[in-house]
Amino acid sequence: MASVKLTNVKKIYGKDTVAVQDFNLDIADKEFIVFVGPSGCGKSTTLRMIAGLEDISAGTVEIDGVVVNDLQPRDRNIAMVFQNYALYPHLSVFENMAFSLRLKNVPNDIVYQKVTEAAEILGITEYLTRKPRALSGGQRQRVAIGRAMVRDSKVFLMDEPLSNLDAKLRNQMRAEIILLRQKIDTTFIYVTHDQTEAMTLGDHIVIMKDGFIQQVGTPTEVFDMPLNLFVAEFIGAPKMNTFKTQLVCEGGKYYVTPYGTKIEVTGKKAEQLAANGVKSGEIILGVRPEHFVLAHEGEEGAIPCKIVVNEMMGSELHLHVVEDNGDKLIVRIPTVKLDDETRNSLVYGKTIYVTFESKVMHFFDTETERNLLV
Repeated sequence: MASVKLTNVKKIYGKDTVAVQDFNLDIADKEFIVFVGPSGCGKSTTLRMIAGLEDISAGTVEIDGVVVNDLQPRDRNIAMVFQNYALYPHLSVFENMAFSLRLKNVPNDIVYQKVTEAAEILGITEYLTRKPRALSGGQRQRVAIGRAMVRDSKVFLMDEPLSNLDAKLRNQMRAEIILLRQKIDTTFIYVTHDQTEAMTLGDHIVIMKDGFIQQVGTPTEVFDMPLNLFVAEFIGAPKMNTFKTQLVCEGGKYYVTPYGTKIEVTGKKAEQLAANGVKSGEIILGVRPEHFVLAHEGEEGAIPCKIVVNEMMGSELHLHVVEDNGDKLIVRIPTVKLDDETRNSLVYGKTIYVTFESKVMHFFDTETERNLLV
């Protein structure tokens, strides 16, 4: 077993600088969980408290049911991969990976077995005799991961391990971490500020802001049903479009009125609004860029807006548009759905019409910013 439990964990620096506040989380054995959030939200601090690299101001951290607050990092049976690799420049790749085993006086034949097995899994066998300076960034990160692997630790901690790599290498290493997880099958706790990494890697995602947990859920749950406006705008790239509008309840039906249009809320979303007793009034409406579709002038629900930026992304267009009231929106359109004439017409200054269906709407309270459907 390699479960991890954090109960009412808090981290305070100095007298009143609170980095992590009332953090409660149960991490199951062999789960891959990702802490994600903007810089300064407390995610790395929380990871370092689990590792024993930061003192815990209040609360408890348990690994396999044992409170580890007072245990040294070496006694917690964890392995950690850092952002900056932290390799010894004077040692070969083999000796960097074997370092922790040497400290424990592990027999040479076992050291050789463990290091070569990890190197084979990571595809770095041919680099075992090289020094770190002769490796690329991606190769160095593999060595750092291999050094953690050979320890056979209960918990694998990773603190933004891909942030120093270029975009192509990040994508490649992200796929390799998914494969690695399948091969070593232990508990992973992964920290990142990149929501794409969080969505593709995690069984569950912990979204943090200002030291507080905002939401814990599967990638699908946090994307489809964000608990609040912060989560809604943080998860998804480009971020969700949000704007104030009126929610109208009349004749037992709900409508929204964005930018002078009138769109009926139907299906499960209407049922949930009614079940939650939501009344008519101003709300924050959220629509993801990929959920807008092109419409025609005069079409019901069509919103006129002007293109200010057209980003050609290959498989899709990102249209940055401005509505007549000055609100800025982003619209994602798959290029496969466009004929050449339409695609070539979507240029700066062009007026287009966009709309969206009821099933893609998200509703948030203007004061609390909580999701009105939850």
